[in-house]
Amino acid sequence: MITINSDANPVQVLPGLTRRTLATGQSIMICEFTFDAHIEIPVHTHPHEQVGYLAKGRMEMIIDGKKYELKMGDTYCALPNVPHGAFSLEPSVMVDTFCPPREDYR
Repeated sequence: MITINSDANPVQVLPGLTRRTLATGQSIMICEFTFDAHIEIPVHTHPHEQVGYLAKGRMEMIIDGKKYELKMGDTYCALPNVPHGAFSLEPSVMVDTFCPPREDYR
């Protein structure tokens, strides 16, 4: 499957945060999240393993109660059911994979 960039329509997740689902396979999904500055994703859990790459900007991540500051080019991993959240310190773009795919993001 190939997704042409312009075909991946943005969906508003929260005011100031959009998601584009770029591709979904049988066991993995990749999404692009575009954040305005100072947008918070509250700490939450889900049964999916989540691995992300910060393509642009600067963000704070909380994973299992520990706070990290990510800069462009940094990566992270949140294992299944581990509490995690994010806060954009400036306009940012995060590319996240989810395994298995999230049904609510299809």
